[in-house]
Amino acid sequence: MRSYAGVEEHWGSLDRARILLQSIPYDGTSTWGKGADKGFEAFLDATDNMELYDIETDSEVYRQGVHILDPILEKSSPEAVFKLVHEKTKSLLASGKYLTFFGGEHSISIGIIKAFYEHFDNLTVLQLDAHTDLRPEYHGSPYNHACAVYDASQNCNLVQVGIRSMDREEKQYIQDGNCFYAHQMWDNEEWMDASIARLTEHVYLTIDLDAFDPSIVAATGTPEPGGMKWYQTLKYLRRVFNEKKVVGFDIVELAPEKAHKASNFLAAKLYYKLLSYQFEDGK
Repeated sequence: MRSYAGVEEHWGSLDRARILLQSIPYDGTSTWGKGADKGFEAFLDATDNMELYDIETDSEVYRQGVHILDPILEKSSPEAVFKLVHEKTKSLLASGKYLTFFGGEHSISIGIIKAFYEHFDNLTVLQLDAHTDLRPEYHGSPYNHACAVYDASQNCNLVQVGIRSMDREEKQYIQDGNCFYAHQMWDNEEWMDASIARLTEHVYLTIDLDAFDPSIVAATGTPEPGGMKWYQTLKYLRRVFNEKKVVGFDIVELAPEKAHKASNFLAAKLYYKLLSYQFEDGK
């Protein structure tokens, strides 16, 4: 069993760890850039080469214990992936540990989110993404990557940040006042207050790495220009973690390329930052 960040195995033993890391290396419905099924291994390799002291929070969050679960390898159909991920997430929620997930493409979030909104009352799904992902179905399936948050939009509070690409028909599914477009965000921070005001107490966070500008994350399936930047995003996420209760999160759509290893490292640092914010000051 591989240990998180190359630390001694006792830190991440299942009994001791407060954090579970579930990989779902599925890339069955992506329609342009492929390779998200290789994302988790690239993420782990980068994590092994990352400094584990976080300057910003003055902490070493790996000491909370991160246990890497066996990957979910189902790939026979989008429907089968959804069903297995949903059932596995429900069982993991019963563990009482802090749940984190790594894709794979964004369709893996559909089953995760369903399990979370069934478990937590009045849940907000906070989506950082270049795309709305609000199609009811795509290519004959409601479990396509282009449908990643449609079910969430119908069953809980959905707040979308960084959006800059969508189909006209998806507009009808955007919740009023809950979508923050990239062109409205780039030269101000007013959107941070406005979006946080739209969150309920409990938040599930789903981050498609194409939310970031391609200048810092090029290794993703559809790298849209005009995305979010590193410190802007961290400032926002730290506020979300400080002001709300983030009950779990996923990171998806890392499609590693030899020429863009910085993307892998950003994903590794982002994951560690999210944990550092979650457990900051003994939370």
